[in-house]
Amino acid sequence: MQEEGLFPDHNLAEPSEKLILMVDDDESLLDLMEHIIKREGFRPERATDGNEAIRKVEALPPDLILLDLMLPGKGGYEVIRELQASDAARIPIIVITGRYIDRKNMDMVRGEPNVREFMQKPLRPAVLASAIHTILQTRPPEINRSAERGPWSGPSL
Repeated sequence: MQEEGLFPDHNLAEPSEKLILMVDDDESLLDLMEHIIKREGFRPERATDGNEAIRKVEALPPDLILLDLMLPGKGGYEVIRELQASDAARIPIIVITGRYIDRKNMDMVRGEPNVREFMQKPLRPAVLASAIHTILQTRPPEINRSAERGPWSGPSL
């Protein structure tokens, strides 16, 4: 029996077919995102600054980018604009930030054609996982996400 949801089950891709580039200068946040991404069945790749992110996008290319706005050297907004001017313009981006951003700047970032989602730190694992599956139209794994499972648990996707 087909589950009801946003996408018909037969149209969903397998997460293992998707590569996600995580870009952040905070190793502990990269560890958290990598844990979430692996748990959901995706393949993770890391970058710790904007220049490394651009190089990896050109070399790989990923199916989705999780991008911190505040990066050393080339910042996240510069990365977004550089990707738009390249063959990577269609790669969806989830922007992640720990800094307060006023409504005008948030709307400017959200208005970029390759930005699909905007999330504030601290990240909520279930929300991040749901956003990734929705954007990439992938099938979430059968994971028991009940409250007894601990800090990584969240509502079912």
